[in-house]
Amino acid sequence: MGQGSGFVFKIDKGMLSDTSYILTNNHVVEGADKIRVTFQDGRELEAKITGADPKSDIAILEIEDSEHLALPMGNSANLEVGEWVVAVGNPFGLSHTLTVGVVSAKGRSGLGINDYEDFIQTDAAINPGNSGGPLLNLDGEVVGINTAIFSRSGGYMGVGFAIPVNLAKNIADQLIDSGEVTRGYLGIVIQNMTPELAESFDIDEKKGILVAQVSEDSPAEKAGLKVGDLIVRYQGEKITEVADFRNRVALTPPGTASNLTVIRNGKRKVINVNIGTLEDGQVAASASTGTADELGLTVQTLTADLARQFDAKAGQGVVVTEVKPGSVAAMAGIRNGTVILQVNKMDVNSIADFQRAVKKRSGDKRVLLLVSDRGMSRYVVLSWR
Repeated sequence: MGQGSGFVFKIDKGMLSDTSYILTNNHVVEGADKIRVTFQDGRELEAKITGADPKSDIAILEIEDSEHLALPMGNSANLEVGEWVVAVGNPFGLSHTLTVGVVSAKGRSGLGINDYEDFIQTDAAINPGNSGGPLLNLDGEVVGINTAIFSRSGGYMGVGFAIPVNLAKNIADQLIDSGEVTRGYLGIVIQNMTPELAESFDIDEKKGILVAQVSEDSPAEKAGLKVGDLIVRYQGEKITEVADFRNRVALTPPGTASNLTVIRNGKRKVINVNIGTLEDGQVAASASTGTADELGLTVQTLTADLARQFDAKAGQGVVVTEVKPGSVAAMAGIRNGTVILQVNKMDVNSIADFQRAVKKRSGDKRVLLLVSDRGMSRYVVLSWR
């Protein structure tokens, strides 16, 4: 048995039946054989799952009832840090508990809770059992769905996270209309721009989304997007964080004509792209080796067998076979099996290519690598004194 929270957000009235839709977290109802909803007036009703989206942790329940008012939906984009909010839920089985706090931060991501993250952080007390309950502004409008806590004890420690209602509403409408969620797809692997990367690329922009990989036959490739492009705007709006950009693309309806502003070779360029549809699943011969002592790694040319083993393409890149503990490569997260595709923006398809590129630094104690781990590419800057 398990428990959680939720709230009525939409009601359909018709001649044959009246239905109320309840918004909650997927992890509250996932795998449930039977779901019972208890209202504050004591009534209990059986509910069924209309649709669920594990990637955003959103689920929609429906009950045959329309006697309860739906909560009004607010606009989470208008929330300000420091604004007062109210959390309602069922912590530890204490039904219809209300707590008060403020918005501590917005746009929290990289927490490893959901595939798509853009959390509102709040210090309103959220505890086990609050999941799925509404986070309200002082006008009584839903601005978020209480989802997770950060805790070393299992209880409240002043840090809770809620899914923004704008994201939840988009997902909920799709689940009600079709029972599934369709997301937009570009076909690129991206990472945040850093000052070190900006220096290596010799550009002034310190913010943006760096393209580390472009998938074959993807909307991005067809539009002409290239590895090394820095995306600074999407649909005319400034982009600075990977999570925000990823969410915006995912929420763009497939088939939409979109535009990206990129910086390529120091020049701004607008690229038009038609957003595709994200499909499921889209995230031993010996050879001589080469060593780069200052980097602390050893590589070898990719054979066909090695390419299959490391999800790479034979003849494209060199594979790392040894990393010296404590080296700059180790500290940057390079490991055995990492494939190095470029050194200082030069393709390296053999050990000789790799060694020439490493030596061609003109005394600079910094190397920009384009690496791939199990098919996912990223840029890495190695620097030492």
